[in-house]
Amino acid sequence: MKRSRFSEEQIIGILKEHQAGLGAKELCRKHGISDATFYKWRSKYGGMEVSDARRLKTLESENTKLKKMLAEQMMDVATLKEMLGKNF
Repeated sequence: MKRSRFSEEQIIGILKEHQAGLGAKELCRKHGISDATFYKWRSKYGGMEVSDARRLKTLESENTKLKKMLAEQMMDVATLKEMLGKNF
């Protein structure tokens, strides 16, 4: 996955500038981002504080690890069922 030039703190700071009354077009021009990027950030981080964003990142990484563990366990179970099916 591509790494962003901006940290969560910077993204939230940009969104707070927008909430303070600065227009989206001016913000995009000022920070060198596209309109699509701004609106994607707004949908993901809108209304968040920095601590909320950090917690979200932690939860997403934990969720990824758990999904990987589940997939490995499901493969192990499928392999064992296949082995037992061949033996009988």
